[in-house]
Formats: sequence, structure tokens, C-alpha cells
Amino acid sequence: MFKIMLVEDDVTLFNEIRERLSQWSYEVYGISDFSKVLQEFTAVKPELVIIDIQLPLYDGFHWCRMIRAHSNVPIIFLSSRDHPSDMVMSMQLGADDFMQKPFHFEVLIAKIQATLRRVYNYSSERTELKTWRGATIEYVKNTVTNSLGAALLTKNEMFILKILVERKDQIVDREELIKNLWDNEHFVSDNTLTVNVNRLRKKLEPLELDTFIETRVGQGYMATEEAAL
Repeated sequence: MFKIMLVEDDVTLFNEIRERLSQWSYEVYGISDFSKVLQEFTAVKPELVIIDIQLPLYDGFHWCRMIRAHSNVPIIFLSSRDHPSDMVMSMQLGADDFMQKPFHFEVLIAKIQATLRRVYNYSSERTELKTWRGATIEYVKNTVTNSLGAALLTKNEMFILKILVERKDQIVDREELIKNLWDNEHFVSDNTLTVNVNRLRKKLEPLELDTFIETRVGQGYMATEEAAL
């Protein structure tokens, strides 16, 4: 049974989501003190966090930053605001997915299942090391290391890198990456993938590996052995 922490101050919505998720055998935890979200997260140790953007005291972005400083646990954001910037900010902070309120519960369940399957099945199956451009990629630890240092990636960043590196020198279509990452491209904006790839490049820059992730306009991305001219 997966443990899910639901950071939602709307009691009616919280109870409805908890009831729906319990029907799928998920164990749902709420927040008793919205000034201590990080402490409660640490105590519960959930496998997934669902967090609303608009919360008392501090918003969801604040708590995402706090959680990301300690954990790579998958995070799904909820938002009642119709601002594209909310999705961009969520992905920049390392969120794994985003849901616009109001939403269909079937879609939320599908996103939860896809995220948990991607993160935990992938982690349990991919335990070996991978080398690329002299760097060591450790799938379980979500790290990339070379003589210049180490980069800690989120689950999505590592998953993107894994797909590109295992098919290096081949163009991987944007649509294929989106489908593999989020299972249903209909619910994901194309910009979400762009944000994740840009974040991956930024983390690889100190290792001088960022130039080896090429963008092929109108096609997709490619991990290469030689930097683009």
C-alpha cells in the first residue's frame, strides 16, 4: 500500500480525494498544522505528495522547495488558478505532474498510478550503473558523476536522461518522451517537457555535459557522444 500525503486545506475536497484514493488501496495522510508541512512529511515518509498551490501561511511552491531540499519523492501539484505560469513554476521546482481544478477523479487516479509506476517500478528494476561521456549515471541514486563533480536529478530528469542515453545518437520524439513520462500526452503541455529538459541541462552544465543533450527542432532530443558545433 502506497502512502500519499495530501496537502490540501479545503476539507471537503480533501475528504473526497481521500475517500476516492482509499478505494484504490492508497493510504492518505493529511496535514494537521500548515506551518509544519515539512515536519509532517518527514514523519510520514510518503511515497507521493499531492499539494495545492494556495495554502494557509505559505503556498505550495514554498513547501515544494522545502521538500525538494530533502527528498526526491514524486510531487503532483493541484491548482484552482488558470495561470500557465503555475505549471511552469511547478516543473521548475521539480514537480512530477500538475492538475488543474476542477478535475475528473479518474484523471487524477491515472496520473497517480502513472507516477508511482514510473518512479518505483523504474527504481526497483534499473539498479545498474550507466556510463556516458565519461560520467557515471546511477539510476537508483538519481545522480550523474564525473571528474568535475556530481549532479542530483529529480525522477523525471533522470528518466529523460535514461531514455536519451540508452538511445544515444538517435533522435527521440517529443511525443514519445511525453508519453513515456506522463502516460497520456493529452493532459500534458508541450512546454512541460521543455521545462524539464532545460532543468536537466542546467544541472548537467557544471559537469560540462549540457551541450551533449541536443534539441532537434520540430523533432525531439538526442544525447550525443560529441558536442554540437
